[in-house]
Amino acid sequence: MASLVDLPDLVLLEIFSYLPVRDRIRISRVCHHWKRLVDDRWLWRHVDLTLYTMRPKVMWHLLRRYMASRLHSLRLGGYLFSGSQAPQLSPALLRALGQKCPNLQRLCLHVADLSMVPITSLPSTLRTLELHSCEISMAWLLKEQDPTVLPLLERIVLDRVPAFRDEHLQGLTRFRALRSLVLGGTYRVTETGLDASLQELSYLQRFEVLGCTLSADSTLLAISRHLRDLRKLRLTVGGLSAPGLARLQGMPALESLCLQGPLITPEMPTPAEIVASCLAIPKLRVLELQGLGWEGQEAEKILCQGLPHCVVIVRPSPKESMDWWM
Repeated sequence: MASLVDLPDLVLLEIFSYLPVRDRIRISRVCHHWKRLVDDRWLWRHVDLTLYTMRPKVMWHLLRRYMASRLHSLRLGGYLFSGSQAPQLSPALLRALGQKCPNLQRLCLHVADLSMVPITSLPSTLRTLELHSCEISMAWLLKEQDPTVLPLLERIVLDRVPAFRDEHLQGLTRFRALRSLVLGGTYRVTETGLDASLQELSYLQRFEVLGCTLSADSTLLAISRHLRDLRKLRLTVGGLSAPGLARLQGMPALESLCLQGPLITPEMPTPAEIVASCLAIPKLRVLELQGLGWEGQEAEKILCQGLPHCVVIVRPSPKESMDWWM
């Protein structure tokens, strides 16, 4: 039977990639061979530090010793303690990420207090920015901010960011490279603010609205009016009706539609009504229904038979709504 020492380096690297960062550093002390493997650039392309509570000194060491130019995506919790017991990320650390990690394209921040961190501190190389349960200042993302900030930004995920409101949504229009937007639990965004902002975000190709106070019908009305180039849409079905869903009929570029429960209302379209609306979307190829309780039921059969040209996926709600590596 082969042991670890008999495995090819590529296989060992694949195994090491599943280890938490702390364990990767520990196994580098086993032997010179493993130390060389742990230093491999491939192993440090994607780093997840949300599992740890660490002091800034440790983070700076990781940045200088292992990540640097190797890093492409970083998942970071706001648990950097420096004299205070409140989670915080410093502007200096975020600026250092931009200076020392020129290939960093994706930054995911969890449970971080960014109220004292200017958006100008973020690495200018970012193409994806994710904020999960973060605090931001009122000045963040406002339209009056420097339009040269984050010039490459293509995707923004705003998941349970309490301060995010209509003014911030309007401010996203300054990111001209933006093509994908996810709003999750952004309860301060209003129907009026959404409609006004989408009018200027007409270039979006992917849009997700999950767990917000906006009704599905009002969201679909704004989408049908302004996002004619939209290719992928995902939204919670709260307040969804058959006439509301019918507003997507004729959307010229829509390829993928996901309707997510569990907020089912009496006005919820029947499977037959969903089929009728989907047949009128010329490029639709994927229909996904999550958390509606239709899996294995007659409803699933009606959808599959009525949409033979589509991949129909009916399944329970996912455990995690915001996909990190997608």
